[in-house]
Amino acid sequence: MSKIDNTNFRAPFFPGQTKSSTRLKARNDASRKAELDEISKDHASVKINQKIKDFSRIKKVVDSAPEIDNSEKIQALKKLISAGKYQINEGKIADKIMEREY
Repeated sequence: MSKIDNTNFRAPFFPGQTKSSTRLKARNDASRKAELDEISKDHASVKINQKIKDFSRIKKVVDSAPEIDNSEKIQALKKLISAGKYQINEGKIADKIMEREY
């Protein structure tokens, strides 16, 4: 039996992956491209919501910020709670609630 070479039957998955020395020609010539650009100039636009832009900026800042290690503070709070010595400051809690609500 002879080995079947099926590499010629499939197009490459990614553009520019061809092994041939010839490149694919553009589908439209320069005049057709100019015509298509003129037709679609008013239709081809993308508007990005300001909230999305803000979120992107905030995410970049957060991602670049150094990581904070609160493990010592957490352990100290756990010890206070387990010993029954943790005191809740109702005034601070109320202030934080009011800051977020109003």
